[in-house]
Order: sequence, then structure tokens, then C-alpha cells
Amino acid sequence: MAAKPRWGFWAHKRINRLAVFRLPPEMQPFFKKYSDYLTENAVNPDKRRYAVVGEAERHFIDLDVYGDSALTTLPHHWQSALARIGEDSLRKHGIVPWHVQLAAAQLTSAFRDKDARRILRLSADLGHYIADAHVPLHTTRNYNGQLSGQDGIHGFWESRLPELFAEQYDMWLGPAKYRPDIAADIWKAVGDSHAAMDSVLRFEKQLTAQYPTDKKYSYELRNNVLTRMQSREFSAKYHQMLAGQVERRMRASVEMVGNIWYTCWVNAGQPDLGALADAEVGEEMKEAAGQQGWLQRLFHVRPEPDN
Repeated sequence: MAAKPRWGFWAHKRINRLAVFRLPPEMQPFFKKYSDYLTENAVNPDKRRYAVVGEAERHFIDLDVYGDSALTTLPHHWQSALARIGEDSLRKHGIVPWHVQLAAAQLTSAFRDKDARRILRLSADLGHYIADAHVPLHTTRNYNGQLSGQDGIHGFWESRLPELFAEQYDMWLGPAKYRPDIAADIWKAVGDSHAAMDSVLRFEKQLTAQYPTDKKYSYELRNNVLTRMQSREFSAKYHQMLAGQVERRMRASVEMVGNIWYTCWVNAGQPDLGALADAEVGEEMKEAAGQQGWLQRLFHVRPEPDN
């Protein structure tokens, strides 16, 4: 299975970091202390896609494979989906809404066990999968515009636009809230993403028809490499046409990540995280950072996304 594009590294890191500040005082000592870890490791699932079998399908779901009524007919829980559709087909077309539920259950277990290392690892991963579910192009077979002659639109929407304009976004969302039905929430997020997909593709195609190639693209220095990407003028026009869509999906990502972290903690019995703030997790964090460096060298993964 070919690896699909994803939220840019910058956006994933930003989403996890902002989610930390939505947590209640009881969770803050631990999560704030390790906010750098949660930020830097927000991109781990993308890096694992190149090395771990079964990772790629956790990032998307091709709803259009299941027809126009997919959101109302697909089972919201994994076991029911398995019984109706079968595992091979499910994994072929993506499992993100089901995997978020599994990851949340695993995080709840880690909180219950007061396992600081697992809490950190699972929180970082869960934030990533939730954010991916909020990307419109993660809900379609035409995930990179390859079926509509719009190759590269995925990186344009989720990497180029946030990097250019996210500093203008209002990302203050208030405190995290307990959510009694994680399955319903993640499926709603997927549905909202899918509803936005049409405008993502249509507006880019309309705008491209108005721009000659030399105006649509420009060259910028990225990591000391001169890289061809959508021009700032073209990006600004497209961002304006989307009327705040990228900001809304990022805000919704931050909101859900904070809410689900908090919900997992509550469901675990609200364990005292103050003591865990002093847990010996430093060596594992260093080891994880070293592994990321190894993966980057082996698979040529750039620190910044390639648009």
C-alpha cells in the first residue's frame, strides 16, 4: 500500500502542543513538563509508516469506497465493522476512526496503570491520528488529487497553507471537556472532514484555471534546498477562497486532542499525575529521539514536509 500524504510535520507538532494547554490543573504538571516530547513526537506515526506493517491504514479512511451513505451505514465500532466488512477490506481503505478508539482505550489503560512512558507515547500518537481524521483529503481515494489532475494538493492544503497562515489563526479554545462517546466524536470529525473535501478540490481547480504556471508556482529555499511550491500569491488566494477552512480543521483538531486526553484520564479514575512528573522517562525520550534520527537518515524523511 502506498503511503498517503499527511498533515505537515509543523501542523502536527503545533496541534499537540496547543492541546497541552487545554488540560486541567491536575494534568498540567505532567503534560507541561513533557510538552516538548509530545510536540516533537507528534510526527512519529508518519515516520513509522515507512517501517511498520499496518501503520499506513491508521491515518485515513476512503469513505467514497463505501458509497454516499457511508457515514450512516458503516459500523462505528471495530468488531461490528469486522463482522460486516472483513479485516482485509477495512485495512485496505483505511481505519482511522476505529483506530482512534483503540488508541484512546490504550491511553486510558496507561493512565490507570500510571505508566508514564506509555502515557507519553500513546498521547503523542493519539494526537496524531485525531489530527489526521480532521484533514478532508484523508477521507477519499483522491487523497492527493491524483484522480482529478491536481497532484500535490494534499501537501498544499495541510502543509503549505498552515505554515504560511497559521500564525494568524485564533487557537484559544478554553479548557478541555469530558466527552462521553469517543466513537461518535471521531466519526463526526471524519464526516465534517469529508463534507469539506469538495471545496478543497473545486476551489483549487478553479483558481488554477486563472493562473499561468509561472504565477502559480515559485521556488523557495527549504532546508537549504531550492524547492518548487505554490507561490505565496496563489496560496493566499486559495486560503481566502477556503474562508477559514484550514483554521477550523486545525482548531477542531486541537479541541478534540485535548478533550480525548482529558477523557482518557477521567475514565482511568483521574490518577494523580503530579508524582508521574518526576518519573524516570528521560532515557526513553532520548532513545526515541535517536530512533527518529535513524529513521530520518534511513528513509530520507525531512524535518519539514515536502510540498
